[in-house]
Amino acid sequence: MTRYVLNRVALGLVVLVGLAIATFLIIHLVPGDPVRQALGAQAGPEQIEQVRDQLGLNDPLPAQFWQYFSNSATGQFGDSFVQNTPVGDLVGDRIAPTALLIGYGLLVAFLIGVPLAILAALKPNSAVDHAARLVATFSFAMPLFWLGLVLALLFGLELDIFPVSGYETGVGGILKTLTLPAVTIGLALTVIVLRTLRSGLLEVMQSDYIDAARARGLSERRIVAKHAMRNAVMPTLTIMAIQVGFLISSAVVIEQVFQIPGLGSLLVESVERRDYEVVQTLVLLAGATVVFVNIAADILQAALDPRVRLAGR
Repeated sequence: MTRYVLNRVALGLVVLVGLAIATFLIIHLVPGDPVRQALGAQAGPEQIEQVRDQLGLNDPLPAQFWQYFSNSATGQFGDSFVQNTPVGDLVGDRIAPTALLIGYGLLVAFLIGVPLAILAALKPNSAVDHAARLVATFSFAMPLFWLGLVLALLFGLELDIFPVSGYETGVGGILKTLTLPAVTIGLALTVIVLRTLRSGLLEVMQSDYIDAARARGLSERRIVAKHAMRNAVMPTLTIMAIQVGFLISSAVVIEQVFQIPGLGSLLVESVERRDYEVVQTLVLLAGATVVFVNIAADILQAALDPRVRLAGR
């Protein structure tokens, strides 16, 4: 098990280094001067060059990358060019709305998808099965921003149940302001939970040990909850771990639609302003989150199924 975990961690570190290199090169090769944009049109050439020297932007790209990489490895992400504020402070102020939005969206997806998957698996090719898959596929097929606008129009403007923009703290404020954005993300993910878990349950329910459980007189509910779900849920965990990148990109879109002051909004603002340090930090943070979640999913799978550990050798 230890060897398996170390292999996954090593691969994750390689991915993060590659992501850091790609992000650094892309943001520096995009046309435009962040110093000129930060100082404004009134700044003269001498003032611009002086600031570029102070920030190290006139150094060779390898030197700039090493400075960026070494600082990131020690948790020192530098200061924002535009706002003249430590990047860590900017990220810390914006991380809570995004984390809560993603977590809330995942909760909605599982609350809707898991019961529907169980019903569909217990009654395959029935009206319930077809209806569940049709509705889930329809919600997945709709563009995320359009689905968010429809929900905002219906439940925000027409029914006046939830606000259509803004963010409030506290349990009541979070439920009020993040429910529509979270439902938007959750509906998009429901079809993934439904289809993967349904397929896994259909396969597991035909296994010999399930027939043995039925022969012992166990109810279908107990068979599903105690015996079938453990093996059927593993493909769903793998797919959902891969979808973390989709969740992060979805948060960027949804935060713009509902005007939520999270990391997605900060990323859009920083790209428009060519704020190198902020963009690089946010992309690296997103990549680290994806890598960490996938490693955690692999470890969880290995813990649940010894065959995964043996295959990893």
